[in-house]
Amino acid sequence: MNKQLLIYGSGRHTVPFLKYMAEATGKMKPNLCFIPTASGEDQNYIDSFYEVCSQINVVPHVMSVWINSYDQKESFEEIIKRMDAIVIGGGNTLNMLAIWRAQGIDVALKKAYENGVVMGGGSAGSLCWFNGGTTDSRPKELSIVEGMSFIDKSHCPHYNSEKSRRPLYHKNILSKKLTDGYACDDRSAIHFMNGEVHTSISLDRENHSYEVYLNSDGTIQEVQLPTTTLS
Repeated sequence: MNKQLLIYGSGRHTVPFLKYMAEATGKMKPNLCFIPTASGEDQNYIDSFYEVCSQINVVPHVMSVWINSYDQKESFEEIIKRMDAIVIGGGNTLNMLAIWRAQGIDVALKKAYENGVVMGGGSAGSLCWFNGGTTDSRPKELSIVEGMSFIDKSHCPHYNSEKSRRPLYHKNILSKKLTDGYACDDRSAIHFMNGEVHTSISLDRENHSYEVYLNSDGTIQEVQLPTTTLS
């Protein structure tokens, strides 16, 4: 089974990215599940997911973590493993990961990923798959959060839309608080296949994805990945 991730800079749902994710499953009408934990399961966010899914050939699902044993008889692992693709929304990365770890959702996602379920998302939904990155999940200032390490690199979403993100990401790699990694502008995405970059895609010519790493001379290298613009 190929292990696939599609990560993008912004948590906003878009038709091209979700269509790309659906097609990556190889299924005619895949089960696509949205997990909106990071946003506290914001209803407007859920509604926008269903609106986008109405324009592509998928069967949409939403997995809630705010449940009880009387109302939900299916485990989170059972729900996740019958999906073809899973998209994670934006919001508070730290809180999302804490809930997932308490509920065993992180373990269920890893099993599904290894069994070929396509994973992805933007913002918190992109950061969570890496070993770490900067987050606005804590008060006062951006700080470092540890991810699930499906890909053992760091990550920075919102690379072009929030002025503090790019210099802070560079600073944290320079100080070795973060490892080398990948960054995405809001409207750009990276498709990983078996832990390696398969391709970079974008919604326009102004947004890109990057590999960012520490040179042997102690300087930061930022390499723009070749990008295909989606129509």
